[in-house]
Amino acid sequence: QVQLVESGGGLVQTGGSLRLSCTASGRIFRSHWFRQAPGKEREFVATITWSAGSTNYANSVKGRFTISRDNAKNTVYLQMNNLKPEDTAVYYCAAQGVAGQNPYYWGQGTQVTVSS
Repeated sequence: QVQLVESGGGLVQTGGSLRLSCTASGRIFRSHWFRQAPGKEREFVATITWSAGSTNYANSVKGRFTISRDNAKNTVYLQMNNLKPEDTAVYYCAAQGVAGQNPYYWGQGTQVTVSS
């Protein structure tokens, strides 16, 4: 079982930036970021493979968010720029230890609040 520990959430004004971190206790094949706003379903934000660094983003965050990983630190990041009030949500880190693993490992979630 891999443990995921998140950090970096907080309160920021519209147009501001935050960086989320997620450190894994074991080997990871692919990491993801999801978010869940109040009253809404959890939605996909971004994903990255650890070996090749291949990335993919939800259309709503393309050009504003960047997912990256530091293999030496076993940590994945989500750099969020030009934040909007609609980005307000609890952000969850998720991971797959091997390709096709389901269910994912999940972090505890971190709150991101963007004030207008």
